[in-house]
Amino acid sequence: MIAAIVVDIEGTTSPTSSVREDLYGYTRERLPQWLAENRGGPAEAVIAGTRELAGRPDADPAEVAEILRGWLNSDVKAEPLKTAQGLICAEGFRSGALHGEFFPDAPPALRAWHAAGIALYVYSSGSVRNQQDWFAHARDGDLAALISGWFDLTTAGAKREASSYEKIAGAIGVPAEKILFLSDHPDELDAAVAAGWSAIGVTRPGEPNSPRPPHKWISTFEDVKDL
Repeated sequence: MIAAIVVDIEGTTSPTSSVREDLYGYTRERLPQWLAENRGGPAEAVIAGTRELAGRPDADPAEVAEILRGWLNSDVKAEPLKTAQGLICAEGFRSGALHGEFFPDAPPALRAWHAAGIALYVYSSGSVRNQQDWFAHARDGDLAALISGWFDLTTAGAKREASSYEKIAGAIGVPAEKILFLSDHPDELDAAVAAGWSAIGVTRPGEPNSPRPPHKWISTFEDVKDL
């Protein structure tokens, strides 16, 4: 019997386009000004981390902004970028400029699973800060209250590594065989299964990732049954 469900965001609960166009676009536009205005504060760690990863120890904030924009355009899962994006987009969520967009079947399914006593968690490459804002400011109303915990690249590790799923299982205190992972990415499903989890692939029209055996695939959360 499943005791916990862990969901991915992009392509699983939410359209990839809404994340990349809305969050990425908002971040891309505001990066230079945010870095300049937050020197001596949260921007320092982002600048230092970017310099180190890019091998550009003398990069000034303007150059750092361009490096981060390049990573954003290439969808590089870099920690300094995810940190900056989380902080920048937090302002957008709170001002009403940004909202969490979800597939129509996702909110009612999340509410039903929560009501049934199943613990819900999110594991995404986006920062925990972004995840929480995405769910808290969903167009369908606050969904963050349904979630028992949040995991990202910093807190759990890479999404294609079995060790990341082992770490999450340990953190939430649920045996691996009682955890179900929902994701649109076959490599992530492989890693979860390697860690002893159950996993179901989610394939939706217009999304970039294609189904791949041996996993079961569904096109709506309504098809998650017999938990």
